[in-house]
Amino acid sequence: MSAAPGRPVGALAALGHTMRRHGRLIRGIQWAIVVFYGVLVVLPAFLPLPDDEARILNHLGLFAQFLFWGVWWPFVLLSMVLLGRVWCGVFCPEGALSEAVSHHGRGRGIPRWMRWGGWPCTAFVITTVYGQLVSVYQYPQAALLVLGGSTVAAVVVGLLYGRGKRVWCRHLCPVGGVFGLLARLAPLHFRVDRARWEARTGGIVALPNCAPLIDIRRMEGASACHMCGRCSGQRDAVALALRPPGVEISVNGQRAAGGWDTVLLLFGLIGVAMGAFHWAASPWYVTLRVAAADWLIEHGGVWMLADNAPWWLLTHYPQNHDSFSWLDGALIASYILATGVLLGAALYALCVAGARLLGHPGARHHLALAYVPLGGCGVFLGLSMTTLSMLRHEGVALPWVGTARALLLAGAAAWSLWLAWRCTARYGASTTRRLAALVPMAVGALLIAGGWGLLFFWW
Repeated sequence: MSAAPGRPVGALAALGHTMRRHGRLIRGIQWAIVVFYGVLVVLPAFLPLPDDEARILNHLGLFAQFLFWGVWWPFVLLSMVLLGRVWCGVFCPEGALSEAVSHHGRGRGIPRWMRWGGWPCTAFVITTVYGQLVSVYQYPQAALLVLGGSTVAAVVVGLLYGRGKRVWCRHLCPVGGVFGLLARLAPLHFRVDRARWEARTGGIVALPNCAPLIDIRRMEGASACHMCGRCSGQRDAVALALRPPGVEISVNGQRAAGGWDTVLLLFGLIGVAMGAFHWAASPWYVTLRVAAADWLIEHGGVWMLADNAPWWLLTHYPQNHDSFSWLDGALIASYILATGVLLGAALYALCVAGARLLGHPGARHHLALAYVPLGGCGVFLGLSMTTLSMLRHEGVALPWVGTARALLLAGAAAWSLWLAWRCTARYGASTTRRLAALVPMAVGALLIAGGWGLLFFWW
């Protein structure tokens, strides 16, 4: 009988075991963040809007805006790439609330409709478009509506479904799918040694409460794992460990990539997100709006030019001379969705072409995952626009921003192409076929980088 695999040792494994032993401390951190999050989401919504003299350090609304959209969200995305979903398991207030209330809720089984694989993409698109319509990055009332509404929904789902689980996080969270994509790049993960697990050689035998509903024994990646450490040391087979960045895409993606991953990545994280950051600076949007307004005036549709929509439906802050008309709302939503559809369809066609040139048409979803670095980089840079604009308002000089953006986009494009090359190695194709498959993937990378370049360098 062969010996069982060796017990995981090392500093990282010890850190994972420490997380398991100090679960109460982690929960304490989560509740502290819940309070902090609640104060910064709720209080600014009831304060007067900042005037031109207000600054980040003397106005709670600006401070909250800078913290949420300038620091919090960009670096949460970055943490996914570096550390996996540690944010979800250790810090996220929505996840903590949803899990906590589900201990005392009705404990119903998860219904079939909630298990639909398209919810992460649908929720992301709806939240992104709606956030732009109410100017969620600019106004605390809109932030309370979007962030607070998501939190309330998480609590309601926790009260109804599961018992001590994070059903909301697993199936409905608007950013859960995006986090799952980015976590596939992370070099840090909880590795499961299936052979040692089956050998039952020791360690903790009682199964932990895996809040995101993962079958730990069969877990092969970090996409769904919340990195909470509860399973560390299970049967001496689960340990925090390092892995080559992106290996979950290049290797595991051959088997695990699916159509909904492709839709969320190409049409959502890349296409819809780019449209959301584009429209306010796009000369195409301005041209379209002028033409549409002229047409409406000529054809009796002047009512669409009125800016009398409530603030919770369309941006309406006349005291700041910032109100959207019904036409603005229709065009903004159309511009964002059209960008998502057109760019996503173009990228998908290029992935299909690459898979066919590789000689394996079924590899299209696997190749699509290679664009995760570019997708994550684009959204990070888009969110950091708020960071930079607020710092400039504070008088902070940032002459290096253009160079940094160009380097980040170039680095992300190179990483995506490297992942695509590594993906092609999984299909036993010749070097010629692999190189041919890389050509349409390179065109797609240029298309994505060029789309962000329009926003940052040419408009």
